[in-house]
Amino acid sequence: MWDDNLTADRPSFVTHLECSLTGERYEADRLHGLSEAGRPLLVRYDLVGAKAALTRQALAARPMDMWRWRELLPVRRAADIVSLGEAATPLVSLDRAARRIGVAELLVKDEGRLPTGSFKARGIAMAVSMAKALGVAKIAMPTNGNAGAALAAYAARAGIEAVVFCPDDTPEINVREIAAHGARVYRVNGLIDECGALVAEGAKAGAWFDLSTLKEPYRLEGKKTMGLELAEQLGWRLPDVIFYPTGGGTGLIGMWKGFAELEALGFIGPERPRMVAVQAEGCAPIVRAFEQGVEHAERWAEAHTIAAGIRVPKAVGDFLILRAVRESGGFAIAVPDADIAAETERAAREDGLLLCPEGGATLAAARRAREAGLIGTDDRVLLFNCATGLKYPMTDASRPLDRHGPFDPFAL
Repeated sequence: MWDDNLTADRPSFVTHLECSLTGERYEADRLHGLSEAGRPLLVRYDLVGAKAALTRQALAARPMDMWRWRELLPVRRAADIVSLGEAATPLVSLDRAARRIGVAELLVKDEGRLPTGSFKARGIAMAVSMAKALGVAKIAMPTNGNAGAALAAYAARAGIEAVVFCPDDTPEINVREIAAHGARVYRVNGLIDECGALVAEGAKAGAWFDLSTLKEPYRLEGKKTMGLELAEQLGWRLPDVIFYPTGGGTGLIGMWKGFAELEALGFIGPERPRMVAVQAEGCAPIVRAFEQGVEHAERWAEAHTIAAGIRVPKAVGDFLILRAVRESGGFAIAVPDADIAAETERAAREDGLLLCPEGGATLAAARRAREAGLIGTDDRVLLFNCATGLKYPMTDASRPLDRHGPFDPFAL
């Protein structure tokens, strides 16, 4: 059951929006895309006021859903919330994998339990709610699959028209899921940033509002709830290391922002996890930029990987990803597709958790990081599984059995 999270007006502590590059202020409660500098806008709050209004005890009395963090969210009116039931996602221990890799604790935050089966529900629910509040009638976005599926569902819920562009090799289940929710979906002979160029062109012409990753301020606010939720679930003691599958990087950036806000509220201290950006060897622009010591990542040519969700050749928030990784003392690491596939299979067989390929990438990265001495035996390690593994093709390991022939159960 939902409480006043969804039925009462919500105290809002939003003060303004801020350019992530220049610090220039923008008025809240207006429809914004990127800043004048062409960079993402960040939502800023009256954290002194929020601290006076929210205590750990008050939080604990609320239902375990994304909207319980209302003092740190941008939606002002409960009537504008577009929800499909965004419950808190569990932390699942991988005990056998932890022993095999050699770390003290290995936990997975399993975001595949959210509506539409992925963590995209958090960001899209927030962005669509704000779009509804600000009077948007038509939305478009590029997707590698799960974000488009989430947009189609939440747009349908809100009564907003949705148009989705995806690379022509996007997983078939995602393409059909998008269409099933009534969005118009187009397969494009290009990668996600090339789909994004089409969305931007249409937005410039006034055909729709552009909901691309970090090109509006509010998907980030939805994604940051992963970090807020994680802190509470771990008793306000953050893990030592977080491995995050990084394409556009909204979740990594959002969690880093959320941790700072939690500290301002007095919920946590200054300690932070080392943030690790995980990419595939076939598409690793953030890893390359991290290793080169630069602030912006060059576009990755001929991007390819079985983990479609992290196949992002160029991220608009690259400098924010790199800033969070460096400020945390973390690192960026790329893993080969063979390792992604192998660790995905091992997690299912060893610990019973069916990861998506992007989740498998974080497990592969943790193993490689331990082998390289980048993480230690005493570290409490947290991985993000960003979608249910049920959305992805699986190897058929079944065998035929003739019911009319000889049957020896001990030979099976």
